Formats: sequence, structure tokens, C-alpha cells
Amino acid sequence: MPLPFPTVERDDDLATANATATAAPSPQQNPVPDPYGDSYGDLYEDPRRRRRPYRPGPLRVGGAAVLLLLASYVLVAAVIIGVAGALPVAGVCLVVAVLLITTAWRSVRTGIWVDEHGLRQTGLLSATTLPWSAVGQVRIVQQPVRRLGVLGTVQGQALVVHRADGTPLRALVTDQGADFLGRPQAFAAAADATEEWVAELKR
Repeated sequence: MPLPFPTVERDDDLATANATATAAPSPQQNPVPDPYGDSYGDLYEDPRRRRRPYRPGPLRVGGAAVLLLLASYVLVAAVIIGVAGALPVAGVCLVVAVLLITTAWRSVRTGIWVDEHGLRQTGLLSATTLPWSAVGQVRIVQQPVRRLGVLGTVQGQALVVHRADGTPLRALVTDQGADFLGRPQAFAAAADATEEWVAELKR
């Protein structure tokens, strides 16, 4: 009885069929929005939600992760000390852990946020919210900026928000900050996206 023998053409057809069956769908077939991309073509479907037009940088996220890791160690220490009976010391450790967690959360939230009501600049210790009627323009300026926000001052670029009366707010987004240090293309894309979002939402 004759037996079928695989041929080169048949092997190629089988390999193509298997690859098609196991491959992930292309973005065109199943588009998934990237809510934290460096740039955007369109605004979110729901402009009522406050959004940031760029993603936090790896240094900022890594720093927050380190703070959370330290907070977890401090919490474990607080539990051990509390079980040992030294409740005042355990309370101090608990307060330190809460401060570390709060600092990590605030550091990740630092930056420019927008929604249909206005623009919000969130810093580590304070925040400024402006309605769109009070927002003048958002643009890149050349000025001295602090590296990572705390180190020495260098000449760089900053994304500055101006009020309607021309008064600039404190620059929170710079090319030397934790979001864009060593990533000039990401800073340019984030600045373009922020300017487009502001122009669109102000209309």
C-alpha cells in the first residue's frame, strides 16, 4: 500500500499554518490603546478622566519601586518589634513606612495632568490646578534645570505651562528630570503630545 511522503511544499504549508494559528493578532487586527505611550494620535475616549500625556520614566518608576521595597522591610520590622513588645518603636517604624509609601506614590504622580476641566501640575509636596480659561500656553523653553530635580543645575529644556496672564508655573517636566534623563526623543514626543492635548482640550 503506498504511503504518503512529506514534500518540501507540504512542510512549508504546514509550518505557515501553524505559525498563523499561534501568532498573536497584529495591532491592525486587534488594536489595543497604550494609555502610557510617549505620544498619542488621539485623545482618550473619556476626557473627563484626568490623564498624563506621557509615561513616567524608568528612573522615576525604579526610584518609587526602591522606596516601596524599603517600606516593606520597615513594615516587617514594625511587626517584629511590635510582637516583641516595643510598641512605641513599632509605631515609629509604621510612620516611616507610611511616609515612604506616600513619597513613592507622590513621586510617580509628579508631572502634568489634563482633563476636560483644566490642567494640573502635581509636585512632590504641592499641586496647582488651572481651569482651561486660565491656561495660556504650554511650550518648551531653554533654561537652567536641575538634574533629577535635586542635583546640580545644567542647561537644558523644560516644558513650561504659562497662565493666561503670561506668568509661568514652576517647570516640573524637563529633559534632565527623572522621566526623561538621557531620553531626548521621549522628551520631545511628550512635549508635542502635551501641547496637542492642551490645544485640543482648550477648544
